[in-house]
Formats: sequence, C-alpha cells, structure tokens
Amino acid sequence: MTDDSDQQIEAAPPAKSGPVDRETVGPFDESEANAVRPYIDLGGIKILPREGLNLRLEVEEQTKRIVAVGLDYAESTLQVQPFAAPRSSGLWEETREQIRQQVKQQGGRVEEREGPLGPELLAEVPVVAGPDGSTKRLARFVGVDGPRWFLRGVIGGAATSDVEAAGAVEDLFRSIVVVRGNSPMPPRDLIPLRMPTTPGTA
Repeated sequence: MTDDSDQQIEAAPPAKSGPVDRETVGPFDESEANAVRPYIDLGGIKILPREGLNLRLEVEEQTKRIVAVGLDYAESTLQVQPFAAPRSSGLWEETREQIRQQVKQQGGRVEEREGPLGPELLAEVPVVAGPDGSTKRLARFVGVDGPRWFLRGVIGGAATSDVEAAGAVEDLFRSIVVVRGNSPMPPRDLIPLRMPTTPGTA
C-alpha cells in the first residue's frame, strides 16, 4: 500500500529545493535563528559578521532601492537576494530555467549539478577582457527555498573552483537569516533590503 502523503507531494507544483538540514544549518528563517547572535540587520536578511568579510549594498540607480547584498569573503564574491515565495511551492526550479536561458542568450555555457545546497548551476559567462586577459567568468548560481521565501546566491571568484573557498562561502550563505515579515507580498517580489544597523543598537 502506498503512502498517500508521498503521492500528493509528487503531484504538487514545483517542490521546495534546499538542503535537508536547512532548518538546523541554514539558511535560516527568522523564526529559526539564534536571537542572541550579533547579526548585521539589512531588513530582508541578516548577516553574521565574521573575520575577513566585506559587505556591499547594490543599489538600483533610478529608484535608489537596494536590490542585492554583495559579500566579499575567502577571495570570492557572494551576491544574495531574498524573494517572497508561495507557502507550499518553491521558486528555485523555475529560476534555474530562467538563468539557464539568460546565460545561453549571452553566449555562455551552463551546466546543472548537485551541490552541497541542492541543485545549482555552474555558468561560464563571456565578459569584456579584464586585466588578466580572460574573456570568461565562472559563476555558481545557488538557491534555497524556505518557508514563504526564496534565497538566491551568485558565487564568483575562488569559490567557483577551489574546494576550501567554496566551503567557506557555502558556510557563509548558510549562516544568512531571511526576514520575510508578515506583510502580504506577491511571489518573486524582492523582500525589501535596507542600510545596516549596527548590531546591538536600536
């Protein structure tokens, strides 16, 4: 006799994608985070400060709204964006398909693989030749579906090829706390980000 609950999951819209131990190892929902840790509060996400971590806010010129958080760490870059998501289904499956199309349109190559955070894309994107003469840039696209949110990351630099750097950046990604809030938001809307407040101050 089959278990009905399993069959319902298979027939559902895109399932949520993420590490099986997400609730205990992250990325965390606000309700799962350790409240006493000194997070840097950026509104939609909170970042745990660590030695050697530099934080940049990426601002949309016209609207002046913060659209992404850039983290420089372990000779790598990690760009993160939190999005609102449906309660029961995930966005990563569909988002991966969109990224795949974009990379191909730019003349790049992309392959899907199973990473420590679940399915991820490794892309080789053509760029204007830099000082080192390279015309291609490697990027790893990672994504995790949480409760009512989706956290997307783009990893560049050493963590695209170096195992140690990759582990450090994956650990950084998993330490992020997503603050979805209770206000209704359409799925795929960016959860608002803001300038950080110093840990420990109101």
